[in-house]
Amino acid sequence: MTHVSDVITAKDIGKYANLQVLAKQIVEGFCAGLHRSPHKGFSVEFKEHRSYVPGDDIRTIDWKLFGKTDRLFIREYEEETNLRCTILLDSSGSMGYSGSRSQNTTKHQYAVATAVSLAYLMLQQQDAVGLVTFDQAVRSYIPPRAQPKHLRAIVNELQKQKPGAETELGEVFKAIQAKIHRRGLVVIVSDLFGDVDQLMKSLARFRHANHEVILFQILDPDEIDFPFRQWTQFSSLENRDNRHLVDPAQIRRAYLEKLEIFREQLSSGCNRQRISLVPMTTDQPFADSLAAYLAIRRKSK
Repeated sequence: MTHVSDVITAKDIGKYANLQVLAKQIVEGFCAGLHRSPHKGFSVEFKEHRSYVPGDDIRTIDWKLFGKTDRLFIREYEEETNLRCTILLDSSGSMGYSGSRSQNTTKHQYAVATAVSLAYLMLQQQDAVGLVTFDQAVRSYIPPRAQPKHLRAIVNELQKQKPGAETELGEVFKAIQAKIHRRGLVVIVSDLFGDVDQLMKSLARFRHANHEVILFQILDPDEIDFPFRQWTQFSSLENRDNRHLVDPAQIRRAYLEKLEIFREQLSSGCNRQRISLVPMTTDQPFADSLAAYLAIRRKSK
């Protein structure tokens, strides 16, 4: 099996004008049929035999086994779920950041590549996938569809997206929830910066509606270890007039302490709500994050 890290790195993202090619490169080599349901059906994969009881459909009887044992057994199967996935892509200003170690790849570019790869994966498995892009409000909404040609609509929308205004995730997710009527999988691709309490309240609403939620948190390595040493001008990517020239040494400790608190609150909140949190950094290849996603899918089924 080809390992994705041998094919795609963060540096490669900018080389692909065609996101469908990128998605195919990333997903190729990973397995299909990840979604197994406890519901019994007549297709896909044999699970086990059990004794026949009156009322069972005689079409499920294993007649070959009956010939050998003179007893009636039912063949049970696992069927693939018809999953409905909605990908929520953060296009707020903070996603436009790119540090020296991310090889000119912004968090938003990384998020777009991640989103289209996940969409490709879902459609390859004949699952329905939709897209919501947002900053301070919902920018675009593409309802979930399972047709292979649906990927083109998602790719076209993603290619138009650029980081824009600020956002408050908790408020935006309230509006998004109203658009997702049937329960399914909600995948959020964002740096998740914002008020954690408000964010978790909104995510709890998704869970209350019986959605499964996976968070792909995309960060630049600069945001994790704050490597700045010399006097630096920091400019808000969401408000260009907000600029400050500071000595990083004076704020580094406070920044790292707040970041640690933020990440701990986010992790604890996700654990309480049974939400999967998948960390990603823009200096790393896609293989690690997508492998983590696939592992989560396997464990949850």
